[in-house]
Amino acid sequence: MATPTAPAIGASKEAIQSHYDLSNEFYHLWLDPQTRCYSAALFEPEDDFITAQQRKVDYHITQAASQGAANVLDIGCGWGGTLESLVRKHDVQHAVGLTLSDAQKLYIDTLGLPGVDVRVENWQDHQPSSRYDSIISVGAFEHFANLDQTVEQKVAGYRAFFQRCHGWLVEGGRISLQTITYENSTREDFSPFFANEIFPESDLPRMFEIIQAADGLFEVERLRNDRMHYYLTQKAWWQALKRNKQIICERFGQAVYDRYNLYLQMCMVGFKTGSMGLVRITFKRIDRPAQGLR
Repeated sequence: MATPTAPAIGASKEAIQSHYDLSNEFYHLWLDPQTRCYSAALFEPEDDFITAQQRKVDYHITQAASQGAANVLDIGCGWGGTLESLVRKHDVQHAVGLTLSDAQKLYIDTLGLPGVDVRVENWQDHQPSSRYDSIISVGAFEHFANLDQTVEQKVAGYRAFFQRCHGWLVEGGRISLQTITYENSTREDFSPFFANEIFPESDLPRMFEIIQAADGLFEVERLRNDRMHYYLTQKAWWQALKRNKQIICERFGQAVYDRYNLYLQMCMVGFKTGSMGLVRITFKRIDRPAQGLR
């Protein structure tokens, strides 16, 4: 099932690896040990952190209608938490995970997940052999644009993503998407620390940019803004980082600890004050887009 290769959009492989390939061991010292998710959990009042992270994974699988599916795509698969749940808990026959992190792929390969194919590959270069029943993408959309792009260029890049997903999905197929957004802020309001030290070559979307990019290709079935869930997630990560300060400093250096300590605290402030949002959107494929909207 060949699709044309799109021009490079968003963060490069090198930029992604500068953050995510620091060390699998480092991230596993402060992410939750069950899902290993590096994205916002979904909390109910009685939940502990691990339960909330698994709830988030199950939410996206349910929203995408992935249970029992023959073929599912996970764009930005991280350390494999969603892939593992798809094939071991939700009876998915075959799941493909895309990541730009060599370290993440190496880790997932050690899990021995049946029916899972992980590729170090940009979504723009992905050439599936058959259509997908559903697509899940959690915490990847933040890397689909960069700080040098205008709003028009960002929307065009996002549009290319949704066009590609539309071509990959079966009729009536769904995408369950989760991403951080700019809320009561602009890119100019953000400290250069994020672009220089944490996520180079990446720029957050605004809500209208996502919806505009999907217009005519997908209908929005559900939308949640759960920014306080990300505040709670960042707080849990920060507390785990502090608990493991000694081992992190010994193995990775004081500078790494200080950088992530500042990063997590700044994110907590951003989500608590509403500078940043956290949206979860369920999209359903429009099978016959109107002329001029394809």
